[in-house]
Amino acid sequence: MSATQEATLPFGIDFGGTGIKGAPIDLAQGVFAAERVRIKTPDKSVPEAIAEVFVELLGHFPEASGPVGVTVPGVVHHGVVRSAANIDKSWIGTDADALFTEATGREVHVVNDADAAGLAESRYGAARGHDGLVIVTTLGTGIGSALLYDGTLVPNSELGHLEIDGHDAESRAANSAREREELSWTHWAKRLQTYYRTLERLFSPDLFVVGGGVSKHSEEFLPLLDLDTEIVPATLRNNAGAVGAALYAVERGGR
Repeated sequence: MSATQEATLPFGIDFGGTGIKGAPIDLAQGVFAAERVRIKTPDKSVPEAIAEVFVELLGHFPEASGPVGVTVPGVVHHGVVRSAANIDKSWIGTDADALFTEATGREVHVVNDADAAGLAESRYGAARGHDGLVIVTTLGTGIGSALLYDGTLVPNSELGHLEIDGHDAESRAANSAREREELSWTHWAKRLQTYYRTLERLFSPDLFVVGGGVSKHSEEFLPLLDLDTEIVPATLRNNAGAVGAALYAVERGGR
């Protein structure tokens, strides 16, 4: 890819608890257009500190000048972060679009991390070509979710926080619960069965897509689930956040 072509590409940034990763994104194929760069997430991950990391990250790609999409692990409403379950509480109420746009001098749009993954899987991955209601879930520290109807995102679904049997769903069924309680795949699958059955009763979806790092072990637990809805592992895995964020930035910027 020429420098001229790369300059027109959007940039995707995946903001995580331990690392911040980014690269120019080729949206024609849903892939990184250059090798990604990873920078350690600051210990005090307040918005201003993260903005400085973004400036550093973008500095590695001076030829790329397209819009920037950023994942945030929280509810995002018109660029403003409204929740902070796993990040510093100072994010709540922050106009992240405005903060990062000013800090970087670029057009920046933030999106919930699970929503970004859902967009990527819908456009390029396991949900590509599926009509109707698709629910993408990410099983990690918590449970993220994305609702897509005929490929259109319904943002901030936060289905990991459904109350099931008196518990916040992700406290029992997230991959972190499996690791913390040293559950067998079989025992954990029973909890996932309860979780996904609840989603079936509420939404009657056409497809479940299961993402998160544990999806690479999907053969250990997905066959143990007995559901009416087809359930498949995600295909973009760790690239989904950055790819989906870049896609979101381009589509949001065109409105």
